[in-house]
Amino acid sequence: MDQAGNVGLPPLAPSGNGEVGELIDRLVNAAGGSPHAEFLHEMVQTVLRLIEDQADRGDIKIVNAALRELIHAFRVFAPYRGIRKVTMFGSARTTEDQPEYQQALAFAHEVSRLGWMVITGAGDGIMKAGQGGAGRGRSFGVNIRLPFDQPANEFIQNDSKLITFKYFFTRKLIFVKETDAIALFPGGFGTLDEAFEILTLVQTGKSNPLPVVCVDRPGGDYWKTWEGYVRNVLLARGLIAPEDLCLYRVTDRLDVAVAEVTGFYRNYHSSRYVGDRLVIRLQHAPSGEDLERLNREFPDILVDGAITASPALPEEGNDPALAGLAHLPRLTLHFNRRDVGRLRQLIDALNQLLAVSPAA
Repeated sequence: MDQAGNVGLPPLAPSGNGEVGELIDRLVNAAGGSPHAEFLHEMVQTVLRLIEDQADRGDIKIVNAALRELIHAFRVFAPYRGIRKVTMFGSARTTEDQPEYQQALAFAHEVSRLGWMVITGAGDGIMKAGQGGAGRGRSFGVNIRLPFDQPANEFIQNDSKLITFKYFFTRKLIFVKETDAIALFPGGFGTLDEAFEILTLVQTGKSNPLPVVCVDRPGGDYWKTWEGYVRNVLLARGLIAPEDLCLYRVTDRLDVAVAEVTGFYRNYHSSRYVGDRLVIRLQHAPSGEDLERLNREFPDILVDGAITASPALPEEGNDPALAGLAHLPRLTLHFNRRDVGRLRQLIDALNQLLAVSPAA
């Protein structure tokens, strides 16, 4: 139990502890070693606990399938990690003659023209439109095995970037983990489930900040009706904060939808926590005057201290995957980790700043 009274995972034995620990360390080294060996050691220990707990066959099969699915997905996405991606959700029942299909087709084409890749569920309808608009070379398909047949659409079928999952939870994880933006088009239960789950992850800080845009057909009212419920029920009853409305945008215009996705990275690049500090990486550093204004506008999201400019922190050098980002200017702050809607407003403010000192 932690200081807040939460029950966490039971502690694992330290690496190298006892005969089993030594065997695990030798196994990791024999397999080629890793700079992240301590986590691999813990993973093996966790799996071996299934023996200790005398887990039944069904539980072991779930762990095995989930782990295999995730590892395969990581391998598929790894070569494309440096390319921005947008995940598109929407109905599989939308037909090619419907305005929603044409809007999704045009959206995917435009973002791919700007250098982005598209991730969809690989099925028909909006998913097919997304991959048709982006083209096979700039598409990922994240399919799911269902009791009824759901073949992949022709744009992604038999492609090396097509992944078929057994479990929804591993599939959803990949949809969010591997993307830089979410575009939601009209859909049924599944689309609404994905919309609310994405917003929950962003609102609670369990996802990195990212743009979420709800795209309707021109003149459509699907997302306006949905937003009416969000405002008139959730917000009106105090179930969400006013700032949470900043976590998404509703539009029926293609240019606005594309700008919402790509404009989020106009200056903001990425972020991570180093200890208790949030590090925001930028394309361009703010001026001293801009920094003062940000501190005047956003003191409510700070636990203490101020928003300060910073180079790459020494702790960031521990991750080789971040080496290419060392030149980017940073802001650091002790964010309260609660007011994510206000954090989104801070990112929007950073994106509106004039470029003062371009990163090399």
